[in-house]
Amino acid sequence: MSSVFEQLDPRDQKWVMEELREILSDPDQANADRRRAELADRLRPDHPDVAAWIEEQDGAEPDERPSLIETLPVDDERISALVGKTVLLKYGGNAMVDESVKQSVIQDICTLKSVGITPVVVHGGGPVISELLGKVGVKSRFIGGHRKTDRTMMAYVEMALSGRVNSEIVKLIGFNGFKSVGISGKDGAMVTAEKRIHKVREGQMVRRSDLGQVGDVKSINTDLVESLIEHDYIPVIAPIGVGEDLEDYNINADMFAGHMAAALGAEALVVLTDVDGIFLDIEQPGTLIPEFTTHAAREEIGRIIQGGMIPKVEACLIALEGGVGRAHIINGMAAHSMLEILLTGRPRGTTVRADNERDDH
Repeated sequence: MSSVFEQLDPRDQKWVMEELREILSDPDQANADRRRAELADRLRPDHPDVAAWIEEQDGAEPDERPSLIETLPVDDERISALVGKTVLLKYGGNAMVDESVKQSVIQDICTLKSVGITPVVVHGGGPVISELLGKVGVKSRFIGGHRKTDRTMMAYVEMALSGRVNSEIVKLIGFNGFKSVGISGKDGAMVTAEKRIHKVREGQMVRRSDLGQVGDVKSINTDLVESLIEHDYIPVIAPIGVGEDLEDYNINADMFAGHMAAALGAEALVVLTDVDGIFLDIEQPGTLIPEFTTHAAREEIGRIIQGGMIPKVEACLIALEGGVGRAHIINGMAAHSMLEILLTGRPRGTTVRADNERDDH
């Protein structure tokens, strides 16, 4: 598929490709040329570059996917080391909002699958949750960065995560020619959750806040995910679990991903965010920290590592402590950053490794 062609919304890509296939198979060349010109005219007002590309087509099949492996300086040893292995991808932030970035991320996921790597996707959806709650007039209250969630709000949270975000990812993966199944931690008794009590130290006292139906992962049963992998599906998982009290709990997607990576014995955890990694000074791009040991990462939580980066680093620590080989925090807004960190060896973002591990690939 031409990079110019990717300007189209996925739904428009589908009908345009179907039209082009018919044109390319039309035995009447004069009629085919006429239909090509008409298609270009329809697209020209909103997509002049796509129209020009269609007019220049010389008969190549439009549904042939671009080979990103051929366009990136991949390291064959890195690919070989990951073939047949699981890579847990935590997808969230603005990479889920921007349409072009969303398509790029999905394309990367499918590229991993195409070379024999097993991607498993855990997604967030904060912006979508906030949008839905705004539409229905439900106000959010945050405590320590966590959205306090009652039963009414939890229903909308699940609607946003499972009903909208999850299904959209599954649809886009299918559009790229791969099979996926959207599930949540509730399915197959996958994730048992426990209520999260937010604790803040104030002098000599510890203040505890009940967040409602916000939870932590207590245990994971991977049977369903492993069954989907065995049948060649890409699992796409919403971070919701069920407590032993039978209440549904919204779980931080980063932490959910770290626990899932460990439970699956993943080779790597990749956490997509909106910045290039962890910085000594976020205002100074030259202060990016390319690598942390687990010991250093623990020491710097609350110091260098602050705010929304804390659960991402904690997820990396959970994964590494559970046996995952390496963990990366990268900018999901940067084109193909996921493939670059996994397959090329190019430095991207911040990598967290166990204290005694080095990058041997």
